[in-house]
Amino acid sequence: MNTFWNMKRRTFLKGGSSFVAAAALVSPASALRAFAQAPAKTVITAAHWGPLEVTVENGKITGSGPALADRRENYLQSVVADQVHHRVRVKQPMVRKGFLDGLDDVETPDGKRGKDEFVAVSWERAYDLVEQQLRRVRQEHGAKSIWGGSYGWYSSGSLHAAQTLLQRFLRLTGGYVDRVNSYSTGAISVIMPHIMGNAETTVPQTTWPVILEHSDVVMIMSANPMNTLEIAWTSSDEKGRLYFEKLRDSGKRIIIIDPMYSETARFFGDRAEWIAPNPTTDVPLMLGIAHELLTTERHDQAFLDEYTVGFERFAAYLRGEDDGTEKTPEWAANICDVPADKIRELATLFADNRTMLMAGWAMQRADKGEQTHWTLVTLAAMLGQIGLPGGGFGFSYHYSNGGVPPHEAIVVPGISATPDAPHLADQIEDTSEYTLPVARIVEALENPGDKLDYNGGQVTLPDIRLIWWCGGNPFHHHQDTNRLRRAWQKPEVVIVSEPYWTATAKHADIVLPITTSYERDDITMTGDFSNMHIVPMKKVVEPQHEARDDYEVFRELSARFGVEQEYSEGRTQMGWIKHFYEQAADVARAKRVRMPRFQQFWEENAIIKNPVDKSRGDWVRHADFREDPVLNPLGTPSGKIEIFSETIDAMNYDDCLGHPSWLEPVEYLGNATPEHPIHLMTPHLAYRLHSQLNYTRLRDEYAVANREPVFLHPEDAAERGIADGDLVRVYNDRGQILCGAVLDEGIKRRVIAIHEGAWYDPADDGDNALCKNGNMNVLVVDRGTSKLAQGTCGYTALVQFEKFTGTAPELTAFEPPIGAA
Repeated sequence: MNTFWNMKRRTFLKGGSSFVAAAALVSPASALRAFAQAPAKTVITAAHWGPLEVTVENGKITGSGPALADRRENYLQSVVADQVHHRVRVKQPMVRKGFLDGLDDVETPDGKRGKDEFVAVSWERAYDLVEQQLRRVRQEHGAKSIWGGSYGWYSSGSLHAAQTLLQRFLRLTGGYVDRVNSYSTGAISVIMPHIMGNAETTVPQTTWPVILEHSDVVMIMSANPMNTLEIAWTSSDEKGRLYFEKLRDSGKRIIIIDPMYSETARFFGDRAEWIAPNPTTDVPLMLGIAHELLTTERHDQAFLDEYTVGFERFAAYLRGEDDGTEKTPEWAANICDVPADKIRELATLFADNRTMLMAGWAMQRADKGEQTHWTLVTLAAMLGQIGLPGGGFGFSYHYSNGGVPPHEAIVVPGISATPDAPHLADQIEDTSEYTLPVARIVEALENPGDKLDYNGGQVTLPDIRLIWWCGGNPFHHHQDTNRLRRAWQKPEVVIVSEPYWTATAKHADIVLPITTSYERDDITMTGDFSNMHIVPMKKVVEPQHEARDDYEVFRELSARFGVEQEYSEGRTQMGWIKHFYEQAADVARAKRVRMPRFQQFWEENAIIKNPVDKSRGDWVRHADFREDPVLNPLGTPSGKIEIFSETIDAMNYDDCLGHPSWLEPVEYLGNATPEHPIHLMTPHLAYRLHSQLNYTRLRDEYAVANREPVFLHPEDAAERGIADGDLVRVYNDRGQILCGAVLDEGIKRRVIAIHEGAWYDPADDGDNALCKNGNMNVLVVDRGTSKLAQGTCGYTALVQFEKFTGTAPELTAFEPPIGAA
C-alpha cells in the first residue's frame, strides 16, 4: 500500500477524501525503468531500507531495486545511483581556508565556520593536520576536551559503523568524551527503566500473530508506521507493513490518535477512527481516560495490587487530592481538545475489550516528555491486560518492523568501540564524569565546567576544544539551529568525516571524504527484532573520487599513534567480515542450523534466510512476569511496575515528580501568544531517513516551490492570504525558515506540520539567517525534557507564519561550498 500521498498531485488536500490507496509503493518511474533495463551485472547489498540488487554498467550505477522476492516495493530503494554519483559528494580532503591560515593561533580561528571557503589538500596533508591537532589538544587540555560522542544513524553493516570506528580509534589513542541516549528516545530510555526495568523501545514486542488473533481494539498513538516501517536500524526485513495490512483487513476496532491525518490514518481509511488532540497533550488525554476508569471502577484493582506499586498515590493525584485539580474528562478536554464524552467512550472501549496500546516515540520528544509513556504504562496497568495475549502496550510496532515473529537468533556481530587492549589501560584517560546526555552538546559548548542535573546525579559539562563528527549531521537533528551555529564557532578544531557536503561538513575545519556503503564490502542482518536474513553487502562500485573507508582512515591514523595492531587486531577488512560471519556460524551449528561456509556465501552473492523460531511465534511480552512476578520480576527496585517511583521521588525534581503527571510544557497551544499562536509539528517523512536522501530525485515527489512543504489548515492559510503552492515564511524568536504551502484539511486549526530532515541552508551568516530549505529545527526549543532525562524537545515549538513576498533566494543546500570541486 502507498505509505505517502503524492504531494505533486495534491490528492490529499480534502482531508484525505480523494486519496486512493495503491497496490504498491509509487517509485520514480525513471528509476524503475533503469532497473528493469539494466545489464546483467547485479550486485547484492543492503541499506536501512532493505536488501538491494544494484546494477552497474561501465563503473556507474544504472539502477537499484529490492532483492527480496516477497517484498513490498519501497521507493527508497530506487535511488542508489543518486547516493553514489550526486554532485554533493565530498570529492577530496578539504580544509577551511581560515583554519589553514590560522594554524599558528588555533585558539582564535580565522574566518567563520559555515561561511569560509575551502582548500583541497592531499590525504597525507589531511592526516598530518588531524594528527597534529589531536595530539596538541589532548596534550594541552586532556581527553575531556575531545568530543567523540558523534551521533547519527548507525551505518548499515557490521564493520563500517562510522561512530563505532571513530570511538574505537579515540579510545585507543587516549580517550574522549562520550554521550548517552539518543535524540529518538532521550526521555523514554531514562524513565522506563525506573518504571518497567527496561527502556521498552528496542525489545521484542508481542508478536503480530498474537495481536491478530486476540486483540479486539488496537490504539495507535503518536506513531506513523506507514512511513517509518520503510526503514530499520540494520536493514529492513520488509514485513511490518504486511502485518498492518492484515490488521486493517481484520475488522478490529482501530483508534489512531494524532493531531494530523497521517499516512497511517489514510492507509486505514474508514477502517479506523481518527482522534486529533492538540499536540503534546497526550498526557491529559490519558489522565482523563484513567480518571474515568477509576471513578466507574472499571480499573483492574487485582492486577494493580499484585503487579504494581504506588497506584494509590497516582489515584490520589487523579482525584485532585495533591493539587486540588481533579483530572476529569472535562478537565482533559479543555486541554487536549478531545470531547469529554469521547474520552469516556475510550475508557469504556478499552476496559471492555482486549486492548493493545501501541505508542510511538514522538510524544516523548517534548518538554516534560518523560510523562507520556509513564502515563501510558499506568493506563495499561489499570486495564490489567499487561502480559495477556493481545493486551498491554508496545512501543516499537512503528520501528524496524517490531512484532514480526523472530527467527533463530543467529546474529552476525559487529566491530566494537572498546577493543581488548588491557596493556593500554593506563594511557586512556577516565572521562566518565563528563559523559553527556547526547542532546545537551550545545550547553557544553556554551557553559564548560557547569553542572547538569541528570537522572539523580550531575554531569560536569566538558570544555570541548576538538569535535570529530563521523556518520551524522547535527545541523539537521539538533534543535534551535541558530544557537547551535553560534556555539559551533567555539571549539578550536572541528573535523567531519562525511560522504556529502551537509551543513555539518560546511561548518567544519577539516573534511575527510568517506565512501558510501555501496563502495565497500560488508555484511549485515535484516530485521532488528526478527533476525530474518544475513545479507552480503558487496562493493557495488569502486570508491568515487578520493573517498576512503572510515575503517581505513582510522587504521592509518592508528598506525601514526602506534596502535594499529590493537585497532585492526591483525585483520583485513575482508578478514573482519569473515570473522563476523564465522561467529554467527558457530552459533548456528550449536542450534543445528546449517549455514554455508563463508567463501561459498560470499561467492554466491546470495541472501541467507534464517529459520523461523517456532517456539516464539506466539510470544507475549511480559507473559512470564504476569505468570509469576516473584520468579520473573522486573528490573525495578520493587520488581514490579512502578506507578509511583520512590527513586524518582527522592530526586526532588520539580519537572518530574514521583508519579505520572501533567506538567505544562514551556510552549504549547495552552500558552500560545498572539505573536506565536501556532504549534509546529515535526513528523518524519516517507521519502527519506531523517536527512538521508534529501538530495536525491525523491525530493521531486514532495518539494513545493523547490522548498520543504509546510502543511496548513485552509482556514489558517486563508487568514494570511496564502494559497496552495505559495512560499511561506515560518518564524519565531529563534529563527525563520522558507517553505512551500500545502493546504490540508487533515491537520488541526492552529497547527502546522513541517517534516524533519531538510538540510540546513542559511541565507547568510547572521544570527537570524533565513533557512532557505525549511529545516524545521531552526524553530524548535533546545532544552532538556526534564532534569531526569535531559532528552530532546523536538516537538516543542510555537511559531507564526506569513506569505513570503520577496524574491525567493537561491537554494544552495545541495551545492558544494566555495573551493570544493
